[in-house]
Amino acid sequence: MNIVVCVKYVPDAQADRTFSAEDNTTDRDGVDGLLSELDEYAVEEALKLAEASDGKVTALTVGPDDASDAVRKALQMGAHEAVHVVDDAIHGSDYLATSKILAAALGKLEYDLVLTGMASTDGVGGVVPAMLAERLGLPQVTLASELTVEDGKATIRRDNDASTEIVEAALPAVISVTDQINEPRYPSFKGIMAAKKKPLQTWDLDDLGLSAEEVGLGAASSAVQTVAARPARTAGEVVTDAGDGGTKLVEFLAGAKLV
Repeated sequence: MNIVVCVKYVPDAQADRTFSAEDNTTDRDGVDGLLSELDEYAVEEALKLAEASDGKVTALTVGPDDASDAVRKALQMGAHEAVHVVDDAIHGSDYLATSKILAAALGKLEYDLVLTGMASTDGVGGVVPAMLAERLGLPQVTLASELTVEDGKATIRRDNDASTEIVEAALPAVISVTDQINEPRYPSFKGIMAAKKKPLQTWDLDDLGLSAEEVGLGAASSAVQTVAARPARTAGEVVTDAGDGGTKLVEFLAGAKLV
Protein backbone atom coordinates (compact mmCIF):
# COMPACT_ATOMS: atom_id res chain seq x y z
CA MET A 1 0.00 0.00 0.00
CA ASN A 2 1.30 3.42 -0.98
CA ILE A 3 0.56 6.14 1.57
CA VAL A 4 1.18 9.87 1.16
CA VAL A 5 1.21 11.84 4.39
CA CYS A 6 0.87 15.62 4.10
CA VAL A 7 2.92 17.53 6.66
CA LYS A 8 3.57 21.18 7.43
CA TYR A 9 6.54 23.20 8.62
CA VAL A 10 5.32 25.60 11.33
CA PRO A 11 6.88 28.19 13.65
CA ASP A 12 7.87 26.77 17.02
CA ALA A 13 4.93 27.33 19.38
CA GLN A 14 7.40 28.02 22.24
CA ALA A 15 8.97 30.94 20.37
CA ASP A 16 7.70 34.51 20.02
CA ARG A 17 5.71 34.33 16.81
CA THR A 18 5.22 37.51 14.82
CA PHE A 19 3.89 38.78 11.51
CA SER A 20 5.89 40.19 8.63
CA ALA A 21 5.89 44.00 8.55
CA GLU A 22 5.74 43.96 4.74
CA ASP A 23 2.51 42.03 4.15
CA ASN A 24 1.15 40.90 7.55
CA THR A 25 1.79 37.24 6.81
CA THR A 26 3.27 34.91 9.41
CA ASP A 27 6.99 35.54 9.84
CA ARG A 28 8.61 32.19 9.11
CA ASP A 29 12.17 33.53 8.77
CA GLY A 30 12.61 35.21 12.14
CA VAL A 31 11.64 32.19 14.22
CA ASP A 32 12.72 28.57 14.42
CA GLY A 33 10.38 26.09 12.77
CA LEU A 34 9.64 22.38 12.97
CA LEU A 35 7.29 19.64 11.81
CA SER A 36 3.79 20.43 13.10
CA GLU A 37 3.24 18.30 16.19
CA LEU A 38 -0.22 17.23 15.05
CA ASP A 39 1.25 15.93 11.78
CA GLU A 40 3.56 13.58 13.66
CA TYR A 41 0.50 11.46 14.50
CA ALA A 42 -0.32 11.18 10.79
CA VAL A 43 3.27 10.16 10.02
CA GLU A 44 3.23 7.54 12.76
CA GLU A 45 -0.08 6.09 11.56
CA ALA A 46 1.21 5.96 7.99
CA LEU A 47 4.31 4.10 9.15
CA LYS A 48 2.26 1.59 11.14
CA LEU A 49 0.02 0.87 8.15
CA ALA A 50 2.99 0.55 5.81
CA GLU A 51 4.82 -1.80 8.16
CA ALA A 52 1.75 -4.03 8.35
CA SER A 53 1.32 -4.18 4.58
CA ASP A 54 4.90 -3.93 3.28
CA GLY A 55 3.92 -0.53 1.94
CA LYS A 56 5.63 2.77 1.20
CA VAL A 57 5.24 6.15 2.89
CA THR A 58 5.87 9.41 1.06
CA ALA A 59 5.97 12.65 3.05
CA LEU A 60 4.68 15.70 1.16
CA THR A 61 5.05 19.32 2.20
CA VAL A 62 4.52 22.79 0.73
CA GLY A 63 6.52 25.71 2.03
CA PRO A 64 9.72 27.78 1.97
CA ASP A 65 13.24 26.36 1.81
CA ASP A 66 13.33 25.58 5.53
CA ALA A 67 10.18 23.45 5.17
CA SER A 68 12.45 20.62 4.05
CA ASP A 69 13.12 20.14 7.78
CA ALA A 70 9.53 18.91 8.16
CA VAL A 71 9.85 16.12 5.61
CA ARG A 72 13.35 15.28 6.86
CA LYS A 73 11.83 14.65 10.29
CA ALA A 74 9.30 12.33 8.63
CA LEU A 75 12.14 10.54 6.84
CA GLN A 76 14.00 10.17 10.13
CA MET A 77 10.89 8.64 11.68
CA GLY A 78 10.81 6.07 8.89
CA ALA A 79 9.13 7.48 5.78
CA HIS A 80 10.64 6.07 2.60
CA GLU A 81 10.79 9.21 0.45
CA ALA A 82 9.67 12.83 0.44
CA VAL A 83 8.52 15.65 -1.82
CA HIS A 84 8.96 19.34 -1.05
CA VAL A 85 7.02 21.86 -3.15
CA VAL A 86 8.83 25.16 -2.93
CA ASP A 87 8.39 28.31 -5.01
CA ASP A 88 8.62 31.99 -4.09
CA ALA A 89 5.16 32.56 -5.61
CA ILE A 90 3.57 30.29 -2.99
CA HIS A 91 4.23 32.82 -0.20
CA GLY A 92 0.98 34.00 1.37
CA SER A 93 -1.18 31.19 -0.02
CA ASP A 94 -4.45 30.58 1.81
CA TYR A 95 -6.20 27.26 2.45
CA LEU A 96 -7.70 27.17 -1.04
CA ALA A 97 -4.37 27.66 -2.78
CA THR A 98 -2.59 25.24 -0.44
CA SER A 99 -5.11 22.51 -1.22
CA LYS A 100 -4.71 23.21 -4.94
CA ILE A 101 -0.93 22.82 -4.70
CA LEU A 102 -1.20 19.62 -2.66
CA ALA A 103 -3.75 18.16 -5.08
CA ALA A 104 -1.48 18.93 -8.04
CA ALA A 105 1.46 17.30 -6.28
CA LEU A 106 -0.61 14.21 -5.42
CA GLY A 107 -1.51 14.00 -9.09
CA LYS A 108 2.14 13.16 -9.76
CA LEU A 109 2.33 10.50 -7.05
CA GLU A 110 0.94 6.99 -6.66
CA TYR A 111 -1.12 6.45 -3.54
CA ASP A 112 -3.84 4.31 -2.01
CA LEU A 113 -4.32 6.55 1.00
CA VAL A 114 -3.65 10.20 1.89
CA LEU A 115 -3.18 10.96 5.59
CA THR A 116 -3.06 14.35 7.32
CA GLY A 117 -3.07 15.71 10.83
CA MET A 118 -6.32 17.13 12.20
CA ALA A 119 -5.01 20.70 11.77
CA SER A 120 -1.74 22.62 11.71
CA THR A 121 -0.47 24.09 14.96
CA ASP A 122 -0.04 27.55 13.41
CA GLY A 123 -3.26 28.12 11.47
CA VAL A 124 -5.43 25.56 13.32
CA GLY A 125 -7.97 25.67 10.50
CA GLY A 126 -8.44 21.95 9.90
CA VAL A 127 -10.13 22.55 6.53
CA VAL A 128 -7.38 21.50 4.12
CA PRO A 129 -8.18 17.74 4.27
CA ALA A 130 -11.77 18.43 3.17
CA MET A 131 -10.66 20.79 0.41
CA LEU A 132 -8.04 18.31 -0.74
CA ALA A 133 -10.56 15.47 -0.93
CA GLU A 134 -12.93 17.66 -2.95
CA ARG A 135 -10.21 18.58 -5.45
CA LEU A 136 -9.14 14.95 -5.82
CA GLY A 137 -12.71 13.66 -6.05
CA LEU A 138 -12.08 11.28 -3.15
CA PRO A 139 -14.04 10.42 -0.02
CA GLN A 140 -12.84 12.17 3.12
CA VAL A 141 -12.95 10.69 6.60
CA THR A 142 -11.89 13.14 9.28
CA LEU A 143 -10.80 13.19 12.92
CA ALA A 144 -9.91 9.53 13.25
CA SER A 145 -8.92 8.37 16.71
CA GLU A 146 -8.55 4.83 15.40
CA LEU A 147 -7.92 3.57 11.85
CA THR A 148 -7.92 0.17 10.20
CA VAL A 149 -7.42 -0.58 6.52
CA GLU A 150 -8.30 -3.88 4.90
CA ASP A 151 -9.92 -5.25 1.75
CA GLY A 152 -9.71 -1.89 -0.02
CA LYS A 153 -11.63 -0.11 2.73
CA ALA A 154 -10.68 2.27 5.53
CA THR A 155 -12.62 2.23 8.80
CA ILE A 156 -12.20 4.89 11.47
CA ARG A 157 -13.52 5.52 14.95
CA ARG A 158 -14.39 9.15 15.63
CA ASP A 159 -14.88 10.12 19.27
CA ASN A 160 -17.22 13.03 19.91
CA ASP A 161 -18.20 14.63 23.21
CA ALA A 162 -21.38 12.59 23.52
CA SER A 163 -20.98 9.75 21.04
CA THR A 164 -18.63 7.53 19.08
CA GLU A 165 -19.00 7.11 15.33
CA ILE A 166 -17.68 4.37 13.06
CA VAL A 167 -17.14 5.63 9.51
CA GLU A 168 -16.06 3.63 6.45
CA ALA A 169 -14.73 4.73 3.08
CA ALA A 170 -13.48 2.92 -0.01
CA LEU A 171 -9.87 3.54 -0.97
CA PRO A 172 -8.32 5.74 -2.16
CA ALA A 173 -9.43 8.25 0.46
CA VAL A 174 -8.23 11.29 2.40
CA ILE A 175 -8.15 10.73 6.16
CA SER A 176 -7.21 13.12 8.96
CA VAL A 177 -6.18 11.75 12.36
CA THR A 178 -6.30 13.19 15.86
CA ASP A 179 -3.66 13.22 18.57
CA GLN A 180 -5.44 10.31 20.29
CA ILE A 181 -4.69 7.77 17.58
CA ASN A 182 -1.13 6.78 18.58
CA GLU A 183 2.13 7.82 20.22
CA PRO A 184 4.58 9.09 17.57
CA ARG A 185 7.99 7.45 17.65
CA TYR A 186 11.21 9.37 18.20
CA PRO A 187 13.76 9.20 15.39
CA SER A 188 16.55 6.81 16.32
CA PHE A 189 20.18 7.48 15.50
CA LYS A 190 19.94 4.78 12.84
CA GLY A 191 16.85 6.46 11.40
CA ILE A 192 18.53 9.87 11.37
CA MET A 193 21.52 8.52 9.48
CA ALA A 194 19.37 6.49 7.07
CA ALA A 195 17.25 9.56 6.24
CA LYS A 196 20.27 11.24 4.66
CA LYS A 197 20.24 8.67 1.87
CA LYS A 198 16.50 8.65 1.21
CA PRO A 199 15.15 10.45 -1.89
CA LEU A 200 13.81 13.96 -1.36
CA GLN A 201 12.43 15.56 -4.52
CA THR A 202 11.96 19.31 -4.88
CA TRP A 203 9.20 20.56 -7.17
CA ASP A 204 8.13 24.07 -8.13
CA LEU A 205 4.90 25.39 -9.64
CA ASP A 206 6.05 24.66 -13.19
CA ASP A 207 6.53 21.01 -12.24
CA LEU A 208 2.91 20.94 -11.07
CA GLY A 209 1.47 22.78 -14.06
CA LEU A 210 0.33 25.70 -11.92
CA SER A 211 0.86 29.42 -12.50
CA ALA A 212 1.91 32.03 -9.97
CA GLU A 213 -1.42 33.82 -10.45
CA GLU A 214 -3.31 30.84 -9.00
CA VAL A 215 -1.56 30.89 -5.63
CA GLY A 216 0.15 33.24 -3.21
CA LEU A 217 -1.04 36.30 -1.36
CA GLY A 218 -2.41 37.94 -4.50
CA ALA A 219 -4.81 35.05 -5.06
CA ALA A 220 -5.82 34.69 -1.40
CA SER A 221 -9.51 35.08 -0.59
CA SER A 222 -8.68 36.91 2.64
CA ALA A 223 -5.85 39.00 4.03
CA VAL A 224 -4.71 40.34 7.41
CA GLN A 225 -5.19 44.11 7.44
CA THR A 226 -3.68 45.09 10.79
CA VAL A 227 -1.67 43.39 13.50
CA ALA A 228 -1.30 44.40 17.14
CA ALA A 229 0.85 42.80 19.81
CA ARG A 230 -0.89 41.19 22.75
CA PRO A 231 -1.00 43.66 25.67
CA ALA A 232 1.51 42.99 28.41
CA ARG A 233 0.11 41.23 31.44
CA THR A 234 -0.49 43.47 34.41
CA ALA A 235 -0.71 42.69 38.09
CA GLY A 236 -4.18 41.86 39.32
CA GLU A 237 -6.05 43.70 42.05
CA VAL A 238 -5.49 42.34 45.54
CA VAL A 239 -8.52 42.50 47.81
CA THR A 240 -8.03 42.08 51.53
CA ASP A 241 -10.92 40.21 53.03
CA ALA A 242 -12.25 42.18 55.97
CA GLY A 243 -15.42 40.17 56.18
CA ASP A 244 -16.79 41.52 52.92
CA GLY A 245 -14.61 39.45 50.52
CA GLY A 246 -17.58 37.55 49.17
CA THR A 247 -19.46 40.75 48.39
CA LYS A 248 -16.47 42.26 46.61
CA LEU A 249 -16.02 39.08 44.55
CA VAL A 250 -19.64 39.18 43.42
CA GLU A 251 -19.33 42.90 42.60
CA PHE A 252 -16.24 42.19 40.51
CA LEU A 253 -17.94 39.37 38.61
CA ALA A 254 -21.05 41.45 38.06
CA GLY A 255 -18.97 44.37 36.84
CA ALA A 256 -17.32 42.07 34.30
CA LYS A 257 -20.78 40.74 33.34
CA LEU A 258 -19.76 37.23 34.34
CA VAL A 259 -22.77 36.70 36.61
